[in-house]
Amino acid sequence: MRSLIMAAAISLAFTLFLTPVFLRLFRKWGWGQVIRTPEAIENPSHEAKRGTPTMGGVIFILGTMVGYFTGVYVGGGTPALSALLVIWLMIGFGAVGFIDDYMKVRSQRSLGLSGWRKIIGQLLVIIPFGIVALNFPNKFDQTPASGSISLFRDIPWLNLFAFTVVLGWALYLLWISVIGVATSNSVNLTDGLDGLAAGAGVIVVGAYSLIAFWQFKQSCVGEGVEKAAIGGCYEVRDPFSLAIIAASFAASLIGFLWWNAPKAKVFMGDVGSMAIGGVITAMAILTRTELLLFVIAGVFVMASGSVILQRAYFKVTRGKRLFLMSPFHHHLEMRGWSEVTIVVRMWIIAGLLAVSAVGLFYVEWLTRVG
Repeated sequence: MRSLIMAAAISLAFTLFLTPVFLRLFRKWGWGQVIRTPEAIENPSHEAKRGTPTMGGVIFILGTMVGYFTGVYVGGGTPALSALLVIWLMIGFGAVGFIDDYMKVRSQRSLGLSGWRKIIGQLLVIIPFGIVALNFPNKFDQTPASGSISLFRDIPWLNLFAFTVVLGWALYLLWISVIGVATSNSVNLTDGLDGLAAGAGVIVVGAYSLIAFWQFKQSCVGEGVEKAAIGGCYEVRDPFSLAIIAASFAASLIGFLWWNAPKAKVFMGDVGSMAIGGVITAMAILTRTELLLFVIAGVFVMASGSVILQRAYFKVTRGKRLFLMSPFHHHLEMRGWSEVTIVVRMWIIAGLLAVSAVGLFYVEWLTRVG
């Protein structure tokens, strides 16, 4: 417990107090926000954001790593494979976003990596993640991930390796790739208003930290477990380490949000939104709650869903729009809602969805031990 509290506290302090130092460096390096011309025309208020320091995701990525490793080592532990896999997706997806941001900043145009290049970059990160996650069992023969699709835990009749090993690996890598690409791009689409993605990210990752901590308390194996309820225990590997890394990331985001809340002094950029997507993806896969992700991260699903609906409706009706502008939060902006109102209400929605998901997770456990 000391490791978790210390890791979160250090991550929070890092981003809360050191962000101004990074902002001076970002200004010196010319890392200023580029605004798309159509966006500036349709939302004139966005033009005022041009030149604001961006790529702030670098700050909370570093804050998370400093907090996690310091907390673990001071607590007398060692970094667990599951937590290192979360860090891998965080850094890897963040690196794809960093390249995209840097191309935009360098050319001072809103054209960075093309959509397919982003996806290829994400696949180059998540495929090694998937291979490692399904190997290297611990002394209890547990691997970080499993070959089954999961909801509250693995669903036995949705075992991707039920037929052949080759087909199983293909389905497994395809499944986690869809989760990773969809989640990271959904967070990226949500990152359009000051503090929206950061605040929602705190709520979602914080919920995953609670889930992982509960799995640690109700683990089927391991040392230091208070109790393991028969029938309700979890076969998740390194749940406490997952709780620590998730808490570190959420705390780091809180410190960043202090500077990112309206009116933002810094934007996270694609490096930040992709990193958030990477952490959420890793936590969903490693806590065996992949399908529950759609509820926990529902606010991000809303953003990508509204874009998909807009494009589909546009094609079907040959030019008509379902929303004034997509993603949905920009539609609300066009309807005259203030930015702060939209952001706070989206945070409330994110909180309600996260609480509902955690509640469902707990109810499922009760049905097994009741």
